[in-house]
Amino acid sequence: MILEKSVVEYLDNYHIGKCYNSYEYFGAHMIHAKERKGVRFTLWAPNALAVSVVGSFNEWDDNIHQMERLNDNGIWHLFIPSIKEGEQYKYKLILPDGRHIYKADPYAFHSEVRPGTSSIIVDLNQYNWNDSSFLQTRQAYNPLTSPINIYEIHLGSWNVKENSTLEDDIYKSLHPKYFYSYREIADQLIPYLKEMHYNFIEILPLMEHPFDGSWGYQVTGYYSMTSRYGTPQDLMYLIDTCHQANIGVIFDWVPGHFCRDEHGLLYFDGTPLYDGIDHPNWGTKKFNFYRSEVRNFLISNASFYFEKYHIDGIRVDGVTSILQMNFGLDNETYVNEYGNGEDLHGVAFLKELNTEVFKKYPYAIMAAEESSSWPLVTAPVEDSGLGFNLKWKMGWMNDTLQYISMDPLFRKGSHDLITFSMHYANSENFLLPFSHDEVVHGKKSMIDKCPGSYEDKFLTLKLTMLYQITHPGKKLNFMGNEIAQFIEWRYYEPIEWFLLEYDAHQRFHHFIKTINKLYLQEKALYEKDYCDEGFQWIDADNCSQSIFSYIRYYNKEDFIIVILNFTPVGYDEFRIGVPYEGEYRILLETKHEPFRKTKIKYVKTEEVPMHNFEQSITISLDGLQGVLIKKKRTKKS
Repeated sequence: MILEKSVVEYLDNYHIGKCYNSYEYFGAHMIHAKERKGVRFTLWAPNALAVSVVGSFNEWDDNIHQMERLNDNGIWHLFIPSIKEGEQYKYKLILPDGRHIYKADPYAFHSEVRPGTSSIIVDLNQYNWNDSSFLQTRQAYNPLTSPINIYEIHLGSWNVKENSTLEDDIYKSLHPKYFYSYREIADQLIPYLKEMHYNFIEILPLMEHPFDGSWGYQVTGYYSMTSRYGTPQDLMYLIDTCHQANIGVIFDWVPGHFCRDEHGLLYFDGTPLYDGIDHPNWGTKKFNFYRSEVRNFLISNASFYFEKYHIDGIRVDGVTSILQMNFGLDNETYVNEYGNGEDLHGVAFLKELNTEVFKKYPYAIMAAEESSSWPLVTAPVEDSGLGFNLKWKMGWMNDTLQYISMDPLFRKGSHDLITFSMHYANSENFLLPFSHDEVVHGKKSMIDKCPGSYEDKFLTLKLTMLYQITHPGKKLNFMGNEIAQFIEWRYYEPIEWFLLEYDAHQRFHHFIKTINKLYLQEKALYEKDYCDEGFQWIDADNCSQSIFSYIRYYNKEDFIIVILNFTPVGYDEFRIGVPYEGEYRILLETKHEPFRKTKIKYVKTEEVPMHNFEQSITISLDGLQGVLIKKKRTKKS
């Protein structure tokens, strides 16, 4: 097959240039060549002595379809006519030592359902998208000044088909027995998201992975969305339907390391082609970010999700392990040329990644799951930052969960666990996560972290969720948090939806729906997340009562006062300073239903100085209660 000059030039440049759409050239593409339909196969394997394509179309005979080496950079290609969509294939590589191995296509767009490992030929351009209105609107989207309320989901365990027993040998029964397909789950999930007022979903990694128990974080197929839940077109339907409902979609992505399964990237052509150092705990290989081909492979992969799947953002997993040669662990096994553990090439990769993404997709969410104190994670690359626009606020999450886990009698001694977060609130553009990682491995579910009686647990969790929704920063909660599930998340079981048959769980579910809706409606809770003028403490020092009070501002006439009482002690009259004279409405009380008052209740200010304000109001404040208060607008406003 004679390739076009532009294709040859691109492939020649792959090993030294910035080729960020490499998925258009590598892999298996259904094309017309010389009036014949077929598939063009292209592979990078510079150290292989020979490569052949084997598959269901040639009875897996490794002698029929030998690939041609295109150039000295190790790019192989072959056009095979008459191959149809759905055919399975692999590459057979002859290694320098004479051995041979069979590898899945690194650029495969679809894969066999595990435990099978073959790649599958598919045409990604056949789906008819219906989200043009959403795509046009998002061009002007600014994540930093918009409400972002994310529902984090693992598709395989959000819900499963009736009578499924996922503890069976998963590898003996394929996905139809257990999982709803992408299409099937769309019809359940999207109405639920709308009902609960989440405006984004973040899906745990969908890239093909061999082991369900890895949750998708040990990847073998970066361009292949897992076949557990159906075809690429089925996933496109899910995303398309989300967009038609004005719900954004974020992919969880793992560009730091890959798993060691033989059919994957490990020692792909008999040499460490993609491979960097070993992770001592995860049993994975770090990517070698020094190689331009590896950077092209990964940055093209990010672009691929935006282009082919219309996603709205990426959560980059394990950023610390990319930044640090020793993965952020307490050792110094590896050092760079300057004698420290910073991975200079990993840093450069992240900057290159974010520069390219925002150049092409300025509306994108690029969120870093970064657990260290690395500076300027969300600063622009031109200002010496890494270039992300959001960073998970892991310190806030850890401090908050530690605080709510304490007996209320001892919380006054750890008051700073709540107040400290505001000391560095604007050092990055933070996202506040209560993610899947916090409800597994013996950490307990969110409600089970809370001490006290059955009722106290629910009251404390309501307080916690109100604290999250009113604290500066975007929001994320893992599925199950919204129904106060008592057991930890198990990837092989669905959420315990039956809990909604119980009054306490149903009321909590309604509470989450209420504050989610309030969050989307009130600009004071999101417009100025990253501005000093968006937040003001009323009283940050009331450790003796474990009561926190602060203001979230949109402007001087539009603000919300937040009062959080983290002890069971209540007060018939609790006085609090307010910034302006007038009438204030009790907007929400966590302890009383309906949570948003149907009968409007106003409190008038008094000229009694309090908390450095000239005016104050008096309200009743029950134990373990949160209250939201909003000033009545004047006529001119």
